[in-house]
Amino acid sequence: MIKVVKFGGSSLADAEHFRQVAQIILADKDRHYVVASAPGKRYPADVKVTDMLYRCYEMVRAHESIDTYYEQVKKRYTDIIADLGIDFDISGELEYVKNAMLHASGRDFAASRGEYLNSLILAKFLGFSFIDAENVIYFKENGQFDAEKTQQLMQEELKKHEYAVIPGFYGSMPNGTIKTFSRGGSDVTGSIVASAVGADLYENWTDVSGFMMADPRIVKDPCAIDTITYRELRELSYMGASVLHEEAIFPVRTAGIPINIRNTNRPEDRGTMIVATASSYDKEHIITGVAGRRGFSYINIEKDMMNAEVGFIRRVLDVLEDHELTIEHLPSGIDTMSVVVHSDALEGKEEKVLSSIARRTRPDSVTIESGVAIIAVVGRGMAKAKGTAARIFTSLADAGINVRMIDQGSSELNVIVGVDEADYERAISAIYHEFVKA
Repeated sequence: MIKVVKFGGSSLADAEHFRQVAQIILADKDRHYVVASAPGKRYPADVKVTDMLYRCYEMVRAHESIDTYYEQVKKRYTDIIADLGIDFDISGELEYVKNAMLHASGRDFAASRGEYLNSLILAKFLGFSFIDAENVIYFKENGQFDAEKTQQLMQEELKKHEYAVIPGFYGSMPNGTIKTFSRGGSDVTGSIVASAVGADLYENWTDVSGFMMADPRIVKDPCAIDTITYRELRELSYMGASVLHEEAIFPVRTAGIPINIRNTNRPEDRGTMIVATASSYDKEHIITGVAGRRGFSYINIEKDMMNAEVGFIRRVLDVLEDHELTIEHLPSGIDTMSVVVHSDALEGKEEKVLSSIARRTRPDSVTIESGVAIIAVVGRGMAKAKGTAARIFTSLADAGINVRMIDQGSSELNVIVGVDEADYERAISAIYHEFVKA
């Protein structure tokens, strides 16, 4: 069995966390390949090393001396090495990084060195090989990730090493310069490595014991999600849940490799399993999770016999395209339709959009309502459980919350409701507590 493990910055912030990580890795011989992040915050007021390196880059651009500030960066790494008690002289690497930044090596190079240096130390501490990501992860001339070339060269390199550490977050351009991932950071690298090696499991270690069923800032101590499918994950992440970004999981999702979200500080916890499909579900809760976002507006259109008018919806969508507005949801009736869009994108365009729709469709009325929050209730068990929708709307009614929109996909994987932004948090809490009893 082959496991690829990724550790986030909070898991590698200092020597004590390095020891925890090493204990986790070495406790399972199946954990062959490790993807490491740059040191994160050691305490709330601390600064991530990546942010410190970004600061160095900006100081160089402003023609300011980085000598004093860069000493703090160096100290983060030398302190880790000293506290671990390993015989490893990293001074040459640190000096090279500084000189490269002074000679305009680029913003991505500066940012990537956090992962590079941390991975060198971790590889030394574990006794693993070190594989530099710039030699196995590639981007095209236009800056897009080159999946085909990366897959081939990554596979070839990994075959040479039974155990190895690979820095996350970056790769290289065709001209040899360093390029970082715009989203997902080290999570993307972990997925790429897992896909290339055909891993049986990709473990993503962080500072939480998996995903929660609701935002802990809204619901106190929400239950952890035991198992979630990729489709459910996509629905929740799209609606604002703090989960892995879609780009970060695409390589493993395509390969059908399960992901296990684990807690470095509580390695005994099972965490959350992300799988391609799952026939079973939690019969106690029915729903997998509830998430949402504020900041939406409705464009409401009414016209008698709208359903009999060929091309009506197309003309509305043409208007939105002309004004570069993306559609979030499109609930409709026989003589009515509503288009849900982001309020920020609509700002300043309201009158032009209304007049364009009126000119092209001749509606009986067309209005815009703002200040709406959208909430998604997601769960693969919802299609099999009777009365789920009724429970959602009853919970909102009992909380005195007016539902302004209802939408449900044909898959019955989710139910979307729109509420006033002022009711957003109460709505999340009401729905959660309907399905998860204290």
